[in-house]
Amino acid sequence: MWLFLAVCSAFLLGLYDVAKKYALRKNGTFAVLLVATALSTIFVSPFLRLGPVQDHLKLCLKAVLVTSSWVSGMEGLKRLPLTTVSTIKGSRPVLVVLFCVLLFGEQLNLWQWLGVAVVIGALFLLGRTSRGDGTVEVRKAGFLWMGVSVVTGVLSALYDKHIMQGLEPLFVQSWTNLYITILLGICVLVRYLARQERTAGQKFTWDWTLLIVAVLITAADACYFFALKQPDALLSIISVIRRASVLVTFLCGALLFREKNLRAKAFNMLLLAAGVVLLLLGS
Repeated sequence: MWLFLAVCSAFLLGLYDVAKKYALRKNGTFAVLLVATALSTIFVSPFLRLGPVQDHLKLCLKAVLVTSSWVSGMEGLKRLPLTTVSTIKGSRPVLVVLFCVLLFGEQLNLWQWLGVAVVIGALFLLGRTSRGDGTVEVRKAGFLWMGVSVVTGVLSALYDKHIMQGLEPLFVQSWTNLYITILLGICVLVRYLARQERTAGQKFTWDWTLLIVAVLITAADACYFFALKQPDALLSIISVIRRASVLVTFLCGALLFREKNLRAKAFNMLLLAAGVVLLLLGS
């Protein structure tokens, strides 16, 4: 069951990225993230219930990790070429798998290890073949921001495994979304007071695509948390499968956005799909 939920989460994440790209045509990244997360919080608000203070402290930490990963990733993307960012982000499943084995004692069979290796290799090659997609000057600060994004992203995934052992999925999702919304709101307010948004001339414009973005990320996160809650679930496999969401974004990018450099990426996508098949067969 957890494997099916992980695949559903990856598919929905891919659609989420596509919808988010549409939403970014009218609004800035921070505005899209804030509104989408706020709407997602409203969707799961019926599951907001009081709980022990220690549980809320755990979810506050979870929200800090997620927000830090998002914000630092955006700052890194501003300063580095897309190829560099893609390659660095490709290291996240490697670290997650490594720490899942070392910390949680997860054991993968031969097919699963082979699938993980193929997927990670495909993600690395995808970053290299995206070299023509970005022309931003590489800066040291960009690597620092991306390093923070990767570390906090990995810590967030590992932390999920820890907290889901004693908490219910919808309790975690509802309160975490609320805390992330508050943190993103603070970030937007700080940027506004610093005149960054006003000098850039960016004003928020309502777009119904934002509602679609919120629905997709809500469903994707729900599938993820419910998958992780299963007693036999392997975070290492779930994490790798979720990264395969780029298969959906690739197809939509080719069909809807007419993106370039598709031939070079097509082989990597086939390799990635083959890795996912190996994971499914091995699981």
